[in-house]
Amino acid sequence: MSLTLKLYLLLLLVLSHHVDSGSIVKFLPGFEGPLPFELETGYIGIGEEEEVQLFYYFIKSEKNPKEDPLLIWLNGGPGCSSLEGLFFENGPVGLKFEVYNGSLVSLVSSTYSWTQVANIIYLDQPVGAGFSYSRTPLDKTSDTKEAKMIHEFLQKWLSKHQQFLSNPFYVSGDSYSGKTIPALVQEISKGNYICCKPLINLQGYVLGNPVTYPEFEENYRIPFSHGMSLISDELYESLKRNCKGNYGNVDSRNTKCLKHVEEYHKSTDKINTQHILLPDCDDKRNSKNTSPDCYYYLYYLIECWANNERVREALHVEKGTKGHWQRCNWTIPYNQDIISSVPYHMNNSINGYRSLIYSGDHDITMPFQGTQAWIKSLNYSIIDDWRPWMIKDQIAGYTRTYSNKMTYATIKGGGHTAEYKPNETFIMFQRWISGHTL
Repeated sequence: MSLTLKLYLLLLLVLSHHVDSGSIVKFLPGFEGPLPFELETGYIGIGEEEEVQLFYYFIKSEKNPKEDPLLIWLNGGPGCSSLEGLFFENGPVGLKFEVYNGSLVSLVSSTYSWTQVANIIYLDQPVGAGFSYSRTPLDKTSDTKEAKMIHEFLQKWLSKHQQFLSNPFYVSGDSYSGKTIPALVQEISKGNYICCKPLINLQGYVLGNPVTYPEFEENYRIPFSHGMSLISDELYESLKRNCKGNYGNVDSRNTKCLKHVEEYHKSTDKINTQHILLPDCDDKRNSKNTSPDCYYYLYYLIECWANNERVREALHVEKGTKGHWQRCNWTIPYNQDIISSVPYHMNNSINGYRSLIYSGDHDITMPFQGTQAWIKSLNYSIIDDWRPWMIKDQIAGYTRTYSNKMTYATIKGGGHTAEYKPNETFIMFQRWISGHTL
């Protein structure tokens, strides 16, 4: 064997064990044994000086990583870590629900991971969320700035992971990411026409219970509440008659409407807005107040896990870059400058991108009627009308498909995010991403 060939083979061996932007994680504290999936964590610097360092978790598809779709997953907030999506919604590992005794929180394998059929980048954004940090004081960011920054992240990530350049690419997320994702899709689409950057093989996007046009969607909370028998027929008719469909920003002179809206709140203020069938037992923004009897105790457990020093070492988090890790950082300076993301959906439809929009039908925060209404406003014809979609002869939800390659689906019994019905959401996603009907 020649010296040149030996050197070439040695270089291939080194490259196969080395990742420029990230580090391979073989073990996670709290999980027994080596990980049954391939996990990489790391930072990508954003900006000319790379003062912004966005942290990500990348998990390869368990099926065929060379050919399966590549997704980026964004949690909402704005300011919630993508670790929430990984652990609670669609990752291959989750938290074991048990009373915390001060040691290490246990992790268990999940059966509903989207990584069974796709490669996924879970990104902590905006900067300040999760383990992402800035080397300089945080500037105020916004929906449109985030779309540009995430686009830059993707270009740099793909330039360091060129083996995934040809994989079909999708943007995915839920809740507040309903603002940034349609803008990001448009940003990527435009960027693909600009010279000298990696071409992103963009195919479409996935959104769950998306915030789209809040002022418009909030008005559907009262019809939703009536449909779910949370308010009486008489109160609903009085609200419709006196408020004329505007229940949020009510004119102070419209005393009848204000009185009825107050009655509505008396009936619903103790309802869990994320899932109306679960008890409203805690302040979901402050995990320290969480009782072990409450579903949201998981939010306390995730903070205990992420703030463990062994965990940070295993994840290759740079020391001194993050103080107390929070599931959601509500203090990030943020300007919500996209009033409505509907125009972005329209542009993305015109450009031919596929989309899957789904609603957990027990979410009062972002009612399914509001989501259906803005989809209808796009004015595309229906090619597969409203029908149930099934799992093992049971109705898992309802679906409708439009001529702009947009599929809408409900998750029966689901809430604001996929964590409430992760198995059903996975089966829906698996069918859609494979090009099958639900």
